[in-house]
Amino acid sequence: MEVRASVSRVRCSPRKARLVVDAVRGKRVMDGIAIARFLPNKTGTDVERLLKSVAANAENNFDLDPEDLWIKAIYADDGPSFRRFKPKARGRVGPIIKRTCSISVVAEDREERR
Repeated sequence: MEVRASVSRVRCSPRKARLVVDAVRGKRVMDGIAIARFLPNKTGTDVERLLKSVAANAENNFDLDPEDLWIKAIYADDGPSFRRFKPKARGRVGPIIKRTCSISVVAEDREERR
């Protein structure tokens, strides 16, 4: 059975979020929580909260044991960008693009690794 969770508008660029997401892909959910907690990246805490959410969804909505969950798919996509401008020399402006991302995770219940 598949369990899903997602978070949107995370204030981190998708490129930097993919570094954290790639580190936990294919592992157990509980191992992914431990890995994300100790990563130095800012997005590590967001991924940790997302994995805790998918474990809680599995336990409360589907009566599954979170210890048996494996991360089947996890990905970070582009979200809406904040566009700002910074004044430059001679009356010009320079764009500032503050990127956001959406992170989604799909976990499946399996006893052992296939």
